[in-house]
Amino acid sequence: MTNPLRDPRDRRLPRVPGPCALVVFGVTGDLARKKLIPAVYDLANRGLLPPGFVLLGFARRDWGDGDFEQIAKEAAKKGARTGWREEVWHRIAEATKFLPGSFDDDDAFDQLAQLLKDLDESHGTDGNAAFYLSIPPNAFPTVLKQMERTGMADNEQTNSWRRVVVEKPFGHDLASAIELNRLVDEVFTADDVFRIDHYLGKETVQNLLALRFANELFEPIWNSHHIDSVQITMAEDVGIESRAGFYEGTGAARDVLQNHLLQLLALTAMDEPVHFDAAALRAEKIKVLNAVCLPKELAAYAVRGQYDQGWLAGERVKGYQAEEGVKPQSTTETFAAIRLDVETRRWAGVPFYLRTGKRLPRRVTEIGIVFKKAPHLPFAQNDTEELGANQLVVRVQPDEGVTLRFGSKVPGTTMEVRDVAMDFLYGEAFTENSPEAYERLLLDVLLGDAALFPRNEEVEASWRIIDPIEALWTHQDEHHGGPELYRAGEWGPRGADEMLARDGRAWRRP
Repeated sequence: MTNPLRDPRDRRLPRVPGPCALVVFGVTGDLARKKLIPAVYDLANRGLLPPGFVLLGFARRDWGDGDFEQIAKEAAKKGARTGWREEVWHRIAEATKFLPGSFDDDDAFDQLAQLLKDLDESHGTDGNAAFYLSIPPNAFPTVLKQMERTGMADNEQTNSWRRVVVEKPFGHDLASAIELNRLVDEVFTADDVFRIDHYLGKETVQNLLALRFANELFEPIWNSHHIDSVQITMAEDVGIESRAGFYEGTGAARDVLQNHLLQLLALTAMDEPVHFDAAALRAEKIKVLNAVCLPKELAAYAVRGQYDQGWLAGERVKGYQAEEGVKPQSTTETFAAIRLDVETRRWAGVPFYLRTGKRLPRRVTEIGIVFKKAPHLPFAQNDTEELGANQLVVRVQPDEGVTLRFGSKVPGTTMEVRDVAMDFLYGEAFTENSPEAYERLLLDVLLGDAALFPRNEEVEASWRIIDPIEALWTHQDEHHGGPELYRAGEWGPRGADEMLARDGRAWRRP
């Protein structure tokens, strides 16, 4: 129930959802144990869950409520961001339920539908429920049809709200994404579907909007008159670990470019929304994604690579093809770099360079805005030899914050100018730690706030960008061989550097 004494526009007060249940399908998987259950505990520890809240797990395990409670407790203790308080967990444990069953088991879903009704009486959930599909995409149709058959997804029939959370990947190409969207839309209304991209829940991603639209300083120069290029990087120092089964059929472009990096591009390039709400934000992002164009010489500006054995952090690591579960002579890319152009008045002529890769020197995600150099420098040439272009860098992870690089005089008797950096660090500027992305996004689902969740149009627009790149690489596999190898611990294949050198530019070194 909404607090009648609270002004809904006042965001200083905690946002606490009404009574509800969170149903997690596939609750025994890594995502639930490492992210979702710890997020539930952290929300409860911060007082952001209602008294009438129930965590309900559904999976193919022969467990009872007590077994699930113990496993959930261990997961929460291991992954929680906030300090452990036994009394908080005790409250969660009293409202923790588990239902065993397979996705094609009609009886199990009939029991689930009845259990949700019973929870309304026993725990005061008001019949509200959010269903989190932490399951493989090929299981979506079965689960969705079961929910439709039992009426669990019908708001009118249950006289309550029912929402569904869909994890990425949202299909593996445009055709499958359209089909997945059709299946989901047959069961849930568009406003009740939450496609989760955990990058959009990160504080620094949201801070990009505050940086641009809450300040007069940046927006006047946020255009092609002043910006030379934009570089968006997501680098990981780890390999595929135990994800060979998933990664072999996906690759870096589908895993990261199609969702995380294109969302960061859209947030960087979008115009100011009329209001800071879901509909207005989505409208501006869609405009950007629909304006994205691929280079005419696509083969020269879509580079892929695969990590080979090498040294990383003083340790010898094996190459991708030697990883357990990887097919012999696999052509799956572990590195992808592309150039995109946004054909709008604001961005005409400004290239956007996106790259992602595994087994790179360090873990970092950042958005680098590289400004044009001053048109005239009234200094001797040797006075500015160490002066580069001005840069504004938004660091998404780790060391979350913003860096501004600009020229400054070196102390001394001569006019020597070189680059210096001015840093803003989240960890130093604020006393409160940033919540985990899943923490924020789970809360938004329970509140029904869809501002940080992509809709159908965004997903399909992103696949329209990625599909031609995947088609090109498939053609190259058939006629010219697989991706270019790069040693573990390097910043990707040589072709990625050559791609920018062709435009007279170079990658930032994070």
